[in-house]
Amino acid sequence: MSAVDQLFADLRSEGRKALMPFFTAGDPDMATTAQVIQAAQAAGADLCEVGVPYSDPIADGPVIQASYQRSLDGGFRLQQIMDLAEKLKSDAAMPMVSMVSYAIIYRVGLKNYVQQAKAAGYAGAIVPDLLVEEATELSRICADEDFSLVQLVTPTTPRERQVRIAESSSGFLYYVSVTGITGERTALPEDLVENVKWLRGQTELPICIGFGISGPETAAQLAPVADGLIVGSAVVRRVHDAGNSNSAATHVTDFVKALRDAIDNSRNDLVSPIA
Repeated sequence: MSAVDQLFADLRSEGRKALMPFFTAGDPDMATTAQVIQAAQAAGADLCEVGVPYSDPIADGPVIQASYQRSLDGGFRLQQIMDLAEKLKSDAAMPMVSMVSYAIIYRVGLKNYVQQAKAAGYAGAIVPDLLVEEATELSRICADEDFSLVQLVTPTTPRERQVRIAESSSGFLYYVSVTGITGERTALPEDLVENVKWLRGQTELPICIGFGISGPETAAQLAPVADGLIVGSAVVRRVHDAGNSNSAATHVTDFVKALRDAIDNSRNDLVSPIA
C-alpha cells in the first residue's frame, strides 16, 4: 500500500475529501517551491502535486506553460525535484506525487525513475501522456515498488477505454473535468456529475477531479461527487503574482484555507448538474 492509498483510506473513514494543490517545481525557484508546499500543508492540503517542467507540456494552459518556461529558463534540472522531496521529508507529512511526462521517465529509465522518486520521498507519479497501451511495464514496476501510477481520464475518453485506464492505474484516477487545457473556469460541463458517477461504478480507485477549479465556489460544487480535488492554475498564478517567497506562502495559505473550508462545508447530497 502506497502513502497515497493510505491517505485515501484514512479520508474515506473520516468522510473527508482530499485537497491537492499543484505547484511547478522551480517557479520562481526551488526554495519558494518548498516554502509554498509547506504552507499548503499547514493550511489544510492533504496531498501535493509537483509539476516537473517540460519544454513540450501536455494539456497545460497558459498559466502552467508559462511557469514551466520560467523554471526552465532559471536552469531547472530533474535532480532538483528529488532534492526537494528529500528536503521536505521531515516536514511534509502529506504525500507528494510528481506530474511528469512519460518522455522524461522513459529517458531516465522506468525502474530507475520510480526507485529514485520513491527513495527521495514521492508516493507516486501522474503521467499525463502515458497511453494505456504502453502502460503495462510502468504499472507493474509501480505495483512492485508500492508507488502510485496515476493516469488521466477525459470527457472524450470512450467508456471501455476508461475502464482499461483504471485497471492499469493505482492511487487514484485523475478525472479531467473539461475538454481542452488546464485553466481557471467559472462554468463546468453539465454532464460532469453523471460521468464521474458512472466511472465510480467501474472502479474502486478514488476519483479526483482537476482542470477548471478556479476557487472555493467550484470546489464546493465538485467536492460532493469527487474523492478529491486538484487545483493547479489558480495556485500557480497566485505564486507567480506574489512576487517573493514570503508573500507567495501567504497567498497560498489564504487560498488553500478557503478551498479547504469550501470542501468541508459542501453538501454531500449534491446531485444537480454543474452549470
